[in-house]
This record gives sequence, structure tokens and C-alpha cells, in this order.
Amino acid sequence: MTTLEQGQTAMINKPGWRFMLGHPAHILAQGFGSGLSPIMPGTSGTLFAWLSFVMFSSRWPDIFNSANWAIVIVAGFFIGIWACKVTGKNLGVADHGSMVWDEIIAFWLVLLLITPASWQTQTWAFLGFRFFDMVKPPPIGYFDHRFKGGFGVMWDDIVAAFFCLLCFALVRVI
Repeated sequence: MTTLEQGQTAMINKPGWRFMLGHPAHILAQGFGSGLSPIMPGTSGTLFAWLSFVMFSSRWPDIFNSANWAIVIVAGFFIGIWACKVTGKNLGVADHGSMVWDEIIAFWLVLLLITPASWQTQTWAFLGFRFFDMVKPPPIGYFDHRFKGGFGVMWDDIVAAFFCLLCFALVRVI
């Protein structure tokens, strides 16, 4: 972070490992490094979410059961508000592309609510979530532009997760 004047910071275009490891909020907001991917960091963060969900759920099923996942997701949302606010401020961009904790929490929510699911179903969930997160159809785009700071970063992805889950519900009904 380069200080220009008191209270102002320069925008960091491509944060690296040194920046990420410089603060616990950065580590979390940047998805333990998955957000540092040079191409499609949001997709990399979502892939990290998928891999970690499957790994934790299968390796420690007694710990990572549905109730505990719900607690992790809710706590992760509120901690993510802080982490994304701090990281965005230090990067000089409120919703920098390297911040992927929002994708991680939102996709964990999707996976939790479709579990148990085959890998094919999880793949459709991944594609659906990425569609809604990238395209931001109404009202997701509205929330993305309306709410700023850590809450705004986290909230639009929760709405994208909701729309992904809504599509799954509609398919089940049909």
C-alpha cells in the first residue's frame, strides 16, 4: 500500500502474495491465494470453495455437517464484511477482483443447500452460480451498484447464490 496523503491510498492493480500475507483480512478476502489467479480470479475462488467444501465434508463429516456448515457460512459472511472492507480499502478499490471470499461463502451456501448432490449436479450449480455472479442480471446488478463496502461485496454474491438455488428449485418442480 502506497500512502499518498493522510487517508488516501494508491490503487493496487495486481496484488501479490506479499500484499495478501500482510494482513489476516487480506488472506481471507483473497481466498487464501485463490483470488490471486491472473485469469478469472472469481472463478478460481469458486473452484476453491467447491474443492474445500467437498474435501472438508468428506474428510471430517462429523465436524462439517449441515448445521456446522450453516454456522461457518453465517460467521464467514459477517467476518467477510470486515475482511473485504479492510482489503478493499488497502487496495484502493472497494470490490477488487482479487477479493473472492464473497464467492467462497456464497458457493458454500449453494453447495450446502443442494447436498447431497452428484458431481454433475454440483457442476451445474458451479456453472449457474458463476453465470449469475458474472452477468449480474437484475436485481443482482442493482445490489452490486447500490451497496458498497464490505457488505456490498458480500451481499451481491449471496443474491447470486439465491438465484442459482431458485433455478434448482424450479427445475425440481418442473
